[in-house]
Amino acid sequence: MQLSEPPDLAHTRPTPMHWLATATVMAGALALAGLLQPQGGATASASASRAGSPAGSSAPPSKAPHLAAPDAGTFRFPLECGTVGTVVTAKASGDLDGDGNPETVAAVRCDSGTGAPPDAVYVLNRDRAGAPRVVATLLGVASRETVGKGFTVRDRAVYATLLGYSSENVPSCCPDVQQHVSWSWRGGVFVRSEQGDSKSV
Repeated sequence: MQLSEPPDLAHTRPTPMHWLATATVMAGALALAGLLQPQGGATASASASRAGSPAGSSAPPSKAPHLAAPDAGTFRFPLECGTVGTVVTAKASGDLDGDGNPETVAAVRCDSGTGAPPDAVYVLNRDRAGAPRVVATLLGVASRETVGKGFTVRDRAVYATLLGYSSENVPSCCPDVQQHVSWSWRGGVFVRSEQGDSKSV
């Protein structure tokens, strides 16, 4: 038995027009994939920059932890005292410049067993490695003043009572002038202010 010839299915046979259409679609798909690739890379870079955050989190990285105030008791101050060494007579801590980390202010003198050696007042901060360092000298020994009671840091300022002398003839054991002063951080420097007039003691 002879089978009849199947009908002509011309629409299922590939023709040059079919090949051209297929090539055009493929080229368009490849071009679109190429355009989208940089956007994917940028997203990956942004994700990598948030290292430490949960995947997909949009929270900013946490701030660095606050550092403790420098320890004045173990710091070697730049005060020349020969063989007697130095002693810290008063200290206080607080954030003086508003950066969130406290500074330490210390009154230091030569550890002499006689008389009343003058004090120097230093401000300690930390360097980039976290080590204590002197960033300012508020009072030098050349002033011949000592720090009395009420040495404190509050409201981003240092407050002190200074004991001095009315003349060079007054013995160093017995300061006869008292003055209340403060230092505050303004415009990148510490500015000293007088808290009332000096008075005899």
